[in-house]
Amino acid sequence: MTPVITLLTDYGLEDGYVAACHGVIVGIAPQARVIDVCHLIPSGDVRRGAAVLAQTIPYIPPGVHIGAVDPGAGGARRAVAVSAGGRVFIGPDNGLLSWAVHACGGAESAYEITNDALFLHPVSPTFHGRDVYAPVAGRLCLGGKPSDLGPEIPLNRLVSLPEPTSVLREGSVEGEVVSVDRYGNTQLSIAAGDLAALGVRVGDTLGVWMGRRQLAMPYRETYAAVPPGELVAFADSAGLIAIAVNSGDAAQRLGLPPGAHVRLSPAPVR
Repeated sequence: MTPVITLLTDYGLEDGYVAACHGVIVGIAPQARVIDVCHLIPSGDVRRGAAVLAQTIPYIPPGVHIGAVDPGAGGARRAVAVSAGGRVFIGPDNGLLSWAVHACGGAESAYEITNDALFLHPVSPTFHGRDVYAPVAGRLCLGGKPSDLGPEIPLNRLVSLPEPTSVLREGSVEGEVVSVDRYGNTQLSIAAGDLAALGVRVGDTLGVWMGRRQLAMPYRETYAAVPPGELVAFADSAGLIAIAVNSGDAAQRLGLPPGAHVRLSPAPVR
């Protein structure tokens, strides 16, 4: 089986950072298949990176998965390799990997990446994606073991982001904005099943509470079900409720950044 290495970063596409990571991997493990998950994560947005990785990983074959979204690059945070569900996740210990690890059944073992014999030298303190994660991933594809990378870390010492949650109460469901995509669609932590439990069906009207603001919003199968410029709620490809504007930017219009609290009700706002 062809070994798979994936890359998720906030490096962007305007510079040569992504190509450098590809080049290091291929130079060490030319047989590896490198899959780019995303390189347009907003700079330093660990939460958005965690959400994209966790929601993408079920559709990618097991392999070595690099995450490099690290506002603390060059600081004291450690680099880690975490095994979960037959995969190895490599990246900074800042919570970026935690939701994907959870999606794969939870961490089975973890190691701090300290074996500099496996690194590219000299190591840039601000480009671990190229000098640490990429060469380590390549060497793991050649048969290396995570235990070769450095000392084992107790699993309860790994940094984890708080899991997005939803709460059903008194005929409504409360959640938060998990992430905002490039279209301005706001993905909530509220699952389609949460609305179904309240008796909400596609075609109904939702009551939407955002702090003190209240709106009535159609619940449809897709944003194209409403006229251009209109707000709509729908179940996205991850099975979570998203709020969108057909041909527009819902996050900008509603002022809903990641972490904002939202409550949905089957009863329209009067």
